[in-house]
Amino acid sequence: MAPLRAVGLVLCSLFVVALIVTQVQAEPARYDNYRVYKVSIDRVDQLELLQLIEQRPDGYTFLSDPVHLNTAVKLVVPPHKMAEFEELTERFELKATLAFDNLQAVIEQQMKGRRETFGWTAYHPLEDIYAWLDTLIAEYPGIVTPIVAGETYEGRQIRGVKVSYKAGNPAIFTEGTIHAREWISAATVTFVLNELLTSQNAEVRNIAENYDWYVVPVANPDGYVYTHTTTRLWRKTRSQQNVLCFGVDPNRNWDFKFNQGGTSVIPCADTFSGPSPFSEIETRTLSAYISTIPNLSTYLDFHSSGQLLMVPYGHTTEPLDNYNELMDIGRKAIAKLRERHGSVYQVGNIAEIIYVASGSSLDWVKGTLQTPLTFAYELRDTGEYGFLLPPDQIIATAEETLDSIIVILEEGKALGYH
Repeated sequence: MAPLRAVGLVLCSLFVVALIVTQVQAEPARYDNYRVYKVSIDRVDQLELLQLIEQRPDGYTFLSDPVHLNTAVKLVVPPHKMAEFEELTERFELKATLAFDNLQAVIEQQMKGRRETFGWTAYHPLEDIYAWLDTLIAEYPGIVTPIVAGETYEGRQIRGVKVSYKAGNPAIFTEGTIHAREWISAATVTFVLNELLTSQNAEVRNIAENYDWYVVPVANPDGYVYTHTTTRLWRKTRSQQNVLCFGVDPNRNWDFKFNQGGTSVIPCADTFSGPSPFSEIETRTLSAYISTIPNLSTYLDFHSSGQLLMVPYGHTTEPLDNYNELMDIGRKAIAKLRERHGSVYQVGNIAEIIYVASGSSLDWVKGTLQTPLTFAYELRDTGEYGFLLPPDQIIATAEETLDSIIVILEEGKALGYH
């Protein structure tokens, strides 16, 4: 362990300076000549090294989390850390292959295609999404109504809409972009919303008109805005934790099995769970709103990436509650999802299929509200781009996801969950 202690001292010595520079910058962060490496984790000391870097990043950023042996992660290496990274690669015999030689070019590819008209050939900032919701409210009076599902640290509203064609329907809540940098989730949620209103497909019309849809495309507005204006790789909320550290992972902050694994107590870490459950106004107000929804039968949560369909829970691999029924529905859903574009998903509970992660919205909705149908998607892809998915994959991702949602609802109805 001596080499790891030495690495820790090096990383910690520069950490404070790096954080100060990050927080005071006025211009959007650029990632020119930042390289992205795919790093294999074959030994325990390699895993420990990468986890130490994740906790004390000093300029490094992970695009996927170092959790398990015999897996690989994507690590962003800034130009000034290349010599150090090469030394660590040699010392710990890391297998590191170059994925992207210029991260800025990948980010700029994501920013392409924006037009004044809202659509799904580009990613949109928060103000465009909210403006589009307003057009739906105006265009579909009596069917689309505005909702405010919560508030944020910086004073924004967590906005969405309710779609209801008739009274007495079971309710579905859909949540996107609780992790700010996962733009494909907001794009997918808005695409599905548009289909519920415009599609003439009989299966889509059936789920549109026989359920009340509560749709929140961006559950973390402050963080989402920050990814567009300042730091593309930002994940958390924007609350100030101390003089140096900002934000809490809003998907580790819910009051169900809080800090029971897969979280960090370090305020600057990406998976910092917060000082207490529901410490964040976003999770506190959003959970309060969800609790008021009558006849809530289904909760759908959208993340990226990894191509996974996950069921509760994140704190344990034990098959709890209606795990077996949800797994059966999930298998049918991913089979349908594969048909349109060939995308291969896996299904399992959070802890067994990805990693232990406690305090999530999915687990709270299931464990506290006892909502019967609860699924979280990790959307495209399986690692090439991760949450930097190019915009030309938005429509295909959303189409196949909608196909699978139809199956989830049909199978749930057959089991009497609605």
